[in-house]
Amino acid sequence: VQLQASGGGLVQAGGSLRLSCAHSDGIFGLYHMGWYRQAPGKQRDLVASITRSGLTQYADFVKGRFTISRDYDKNTVYLQMNSLKPEDTAAYYCAAISRLTGRPDYWGQGTQVTVSS
Repeated sequence: VQLQASGGGLVQAGGSLRLSCAHSDGIFGLYHMGWYRQAPGKQRDLVASITRSGLTQYADFVKGRFTISRDYDKNTVYLQMNSLKPEDTAAYYCAAISRLTGRPDYWGQGTQVTVSS
């Protein structure tokens, strides 16, 4: 299983970014997909997840601002981030989440998002 995250960068507060996670073919049928984030000195938290059937779930701190989606043809999961805040600054990781345990089985490398005030 390979996960390749991209799309991070530096943006001003109120701006937008879209993260992408390209993954191995066939993952959609085996795993839920999710985005996590980790700021320095803090734990890694779930930001959003999407199931095989397209059901989505969001952390309270991003509801109404972030949208997770998936493109089956492109084997890619996206995280559209709008109305970014300085507290959204973190390394963002995509993950393949076990449908059995609900925990990530595989991680992509992080992509850094920095939001300036």
